[in-house]
Amino acid sequence: MSSPAFDVIVCGSLHLDIMVYSPSLPRPDETVAGTRWAQQCGGKGGNQAVMAARSGARVAMIGRVGPDDFGARLVQNLVDAEVDSRAVLVDETVGSGMSAAIVRDDGDYGAVIVSGANLRLEPQAVAGQWKAVGGAKVLVLQNEIPEPANLAAASAAHADGAFVIMNAAPARVMAKELLDRIDCLVVNRIEAEMLSGDPIRNPTDAASALSKIGARIRNVIVTLGGEGLILKSADGTTSALSAKPVKVVSSHGAGDCFVGALAAKVATGTSLGESAEFANAAAAKHVAEQR
Repeated sequence: MSSPAFDVIVCGSLHLDIMVYSPSLPRPDETVAGTRWAQQCGGKGGNQAVMAARSGARVAMIGRVGPDDFGARLVQNLVDAEVDSRAVLVDETVGSGMSAAIVRDDGDYGAVIVSGANLRLEPQAVAGQWKAVGGAKVLVLQNEIPEPANLAAASAAHADGAFVIMNAAPARVMAKELLDRIDCLVVNRIEAEMLSGDPIRNPTDAASALSKIGARIRNVIVTLGGEGLILKSADGTTSALSAKPVKVVSSHGAGDCFVGALAAKVATGTSLGESAEFANAAAAKHVAEQR
């Protein structure tokens, strides 16, 4: 595609997040007294689209919601962030996706998602929507939607010469056809462990796991929270970035913030290394802000 309409298109999940704040995560059969709760629009796809837009990119979203209040809120959140939502369709047969997250006092969290309408993204429709909205310089994918939908989006973007970023979260085995269309894989410590089969205790472990994770993929980034990140570039070189020293309020959404900011910067033609530095700073600011 000679002149794409957008800088970034995100094809992915939309969830309405119920946030519960608690001193600790409950053990089986335990009830813990929380301190407060809140609702916020999320889903990895939605979060990444909003962050890419906040980082200055022209962004469109391909997704699905249900015919309910959650779906209406999710679409309005995209509109408010100036994300083009024409390819976010309503599936009349199922509810919108949602998640319940428990955030500890130290900022760490655990979450459960119910995918709902996100699982209704159909490959043929996704490929058609990429064309219909006019394509983009960068496509962002995650694993909260069915793999056939990811493959269809990646194939359409790859054919147009777009740069494809896959945030393999949650981690799962991906088909060769999909891996061959990914330009940059972004995973966190847990996802890197699952994909490599190696325990990752520190940046040195992450660097050694890159050879297994990135055997078929040109660029791989392993994010390590407070220990920064490791980047394997297409030329085979490995580099490390330290985390920005900030006081963590909540780590919820930090990975999505990183991916969205990364995509926005890559779309400007900036190198992947410099884009990762930009995204690293954006994620640090995100975890330090009271939300």
